[in-house]
Amino acid sequence: MDKKKIFVAIALVGLIIAGVCISALVCQTPARTKDIYKEALSDMKKANYSNAYYLFSKISFLSTLKPIAIYHQGECADKLEDTDSAIKQYNLLFKLYPKHALSIKAKYLTAQDLLEKNPKRAKKYFDEIITHYPNTDYAIASEYYSGLILMKSYTETPNAIFPMSEKDNVENYFRHYLKKAPSGRLALNVISNWLTLDKTISKDDYLLMAKSYYLFNDYHNADKMLKNVDLSDSWPLEVLNSEGMGNVARIKYITEWGLKDHASYVDKEDIYKAIDVYLKHVPDKYEGTKNLYNISHSKGKDYIWDLKCSYTPSAYKSRCYKDLYLTFPDSDFADDALSQIFLSTIWNNDINNAKKIGHDFLNKFKKSEYAPMVMYWMGRLAEKTHDYKDYMSFYRSVIAQYPDNYYAYRAYLHMNHANGPIITSYIKETPVLYPYKNPPSIVNKLLELRDFDILEELAGNDGFIKSWVLYEKGDYSHSIVLARDAMEKIKVKPDKYDLRWRLVYPLHYYKDIKNYADKVGNNPPLMLSIAREESYFNPSAKSMSGALGLMQLMPSTASEIAVKKGIKKYSLSNPNDNIMLGNYYYAYLKSMLSGMDVSSIAAYNGGIGSVNSWKKSIYYNDTDEFIEQIPYPETKYYVKKVFRSYWNYVRIYNGNQ
Repeated sequence: MDKKKIFVAIALVGLIIAGVCISALVCQTPARTKDIYKEALSDMKKANYSNAYYLFSKISFLSTLKPIAIYHQGECADKLEDTDSAIKQYNLLFKLYPKHALSIKAKYLTAQDLLEKNPKRAKKYFDEIITHYPNTDYAIASEYYSGLILMKSYTETPNAIFPMSEKDNVENYFRHYLKKAPSGRLALNVISNWLTLDKTISKDDYLLMAKSYYLFNDYHNADKMLKNVDLSDSWPLEVLNSEGMGNVARIKYITEWGLKDHASYVDKEDIYKAIDVYLKHVPDKYEGTKNLYNISHSKGKDYIWDLKCSYTPSAYKSRCYKDLYLTFPDSDFADDALSQIFLSTIWNNDINNAKKIGHDFLNKFKKSEYAPMVMYWMGRLAEKTHDYKDYMSFYRSVIAQYPDNYYAYRAYLHMNHANGPIITSYIKETPVLYPYKNPPSIVNKLLELRDFDILEELAGNDGFIKSWVLYEKGDYSHSIVLARDAMEKIKVKPDKYDLRWRLVYPLHYYKDIKNYADKVGNNPPLMLSIAREESYFNPSAKSMSGALGLMQLMPSTASEIAVKKGIKKYSLSNPNDNIMLGNYYYAYLKSMLSGMDVSSIAAYNGGIGSVNSWKKSIYYNDTDEFIEQIPYPETKYYVKKVFRSYWNYVRIYNGNQ
């Protein structure tokens, strides 16, 4: 056989082999693709990155999983410190699939891998991310790296002249990062590099740095930065940082100094924070707010006034709120003032005036957080005057517009003429599921494969999907926070059957809670609500006062209950023990408070002595009037929070509400 025939034969064999390989990649069955992907993901989780890389490469190009497989190859190569292969895979992803949700991260990771090898090319990618994806976390991080690369291109090049215009550009990159992410993971790196830049730093920039140091609890360095800033511009941060340093005298001096003559120079939200810190360290909140009220002459006075009214003795509250509303009718706290005037008019049994004020409120403050409360009490007034049509209309409106609100719960009770606060003790145990029905096919595939990290990446800004991923990973408390915040952003709430509600109100530890609640005669969903509000189901939760575990029991309280029940060994960090003692404690409170759940919930937060004292000092006709007049704002809010959770558990998992 001559050489030409041998060459042709070899070529044919090569084509056959290539054809077989291409056929395997292109003609792969969906079932085979999933098996390969699942095995690759398993190897990746076991840190067998070489085999995972190989298996991911076998995913068919016709599969929607291919871009994700390419991304995982890049990750595996990075884990193996094979940056060349990682760059190759990431490049392949964002060039072949430029619109894929993972492409932006692939470009960011490529730039990261190029930082040392090819900084100029890395900066090109970072700048592209800043330009084309400005509202992403990757763009914020890219600001730092672009600035760092630009700075090093001069500082690490022998005899290079660093033009002032380029220093300005570096500074702009760093400034943008700190403005957008003062507590970002790269913030301290930004500051340390910025301080090495041979350039005069402005007072505003020192203030940015001080804020970041403060947010990282580095109070000493924050203090150093603040020394370069005019106190008139920085005093609220000075107050917060002084608290971190334990300097109570400085908190008092700076807050009073700032409010007296320098409030107009700073942001009002920062002023509110400084005022809150000040009031933490005064023995008498009413006297403290009076003092600040007398000192303040401009921005922040309306906030101080509102706080002063909340601490004012009940006999003078109405007058205080009226003066606030008349003086600042368009302030951020006018709605609170008018809602309190409305309530005080009800307490005085001035029904006609109360109705007029209520209507005025609902016309002026339609989007106020106090609107459901006013709407509910308008229903109460209509019910009191036997306006059946009106009171049913108000109650239905509260439930329709604010279905998850505490006042929707109260409206439901009145619509159904309930005798007490408990609707039912039954809720159906239903699992938390992916928060959307009929998800895209790629999501279904990833759900089946349990590739949660990619699902989180694909979620973008969707807090519910991110919440669900955390739930699946067992991080229940952070899962609830994400879902709660996402739900609060939705103006028109979804119906109670929507799967997203289960993430906001999950049934963690419910079997154990129900077991102990049933044993001692507590309402199981109500006990579940206490656990949710106390700890968001974090068994390791610890409050500043020292309360521990799921139901946030003080060690001394737990010890007393344990002795009474003959329990010799327990641990408050153990969920079962904490639930057991929490139920025993609540049952004890109920036994001391005539079996009344509202009083017992208030006592769980404010203490049984306080509740008994309030019952003697507050004039009230019913439960609503008692709750609205609880003099401790924290306890009043706590009672409403717990019963709001109870209402939501019942309506989501009972199905009849």
